Amino acid sequence: MRAVVNRQTQIGEIDISKIEFDPRCRDEIPKLLRGLQYIYCTPELKNAVFDALEASILSKNKQNNGRPGMSLWRIFVLACIKLNCNWDYDKLHNMSNNHRDLRLMLGHGVLDEDYSYPLQTLRDNVSLLNEDALIKINEIVVKHGHRLVKKKGEKIKAKCDSFVVETDVHYPTDINLLLDAMRKVIILSQRLCRASE
Repeated sequence: MRAVVNRQTQIGEIDISKIEFDPRCRDEIPKLLRGLQYIYCTPELKNAVFDALEASILSKNKQNNGRPGMSLWRIFVLACIKLNCNWDYDKLHNMSNNHRDLRLMLGHGVLDEDYSYPLQTLRDNVSLLNEDALIKINEIVVKHGHRLVKKKGEKIKAKCDSFVVETDVHYPTDINLLLDAMRKVIILSQRLCRASE
């Protein structure tokens, strides 16, 4: 039995729409959290994303059984942070238990500081979000972004600066590495012989 979002706010919990981030911070986490905040505060986008999450994570026959699991919103936030910041589960475990803004986005208040996510819980829940669901959510968010940016009938113009350079890359093989090692051994042994004379 999973909730989409925990509907009952806890004492000391800040509403996600009221979380403020440092606009001068150049780190990736506040930027990503601002994007997630926008998704949460836009009802049309939020409903479409949660429909995709429900279709991916909630199986119809187990929806009302068992103990309450991690909410879909928390799974979504943790999965986005893990993928976009290229973290492993150990880093996600540390940040989800210690990063103030991330904990606010997950719905933890001031009085909920003692709650920590076990590593295995993070692995079990974040891994529920499969690649198909992420592709579908990505399409939903990108379409919404295009509607925000472009005007009617206008094509989106983008500039890209790139170039192609032909290179001759020499990848080391075992034989090349052995040859380099033998060459260095011979040079070093020669120096040792001269030094001991």
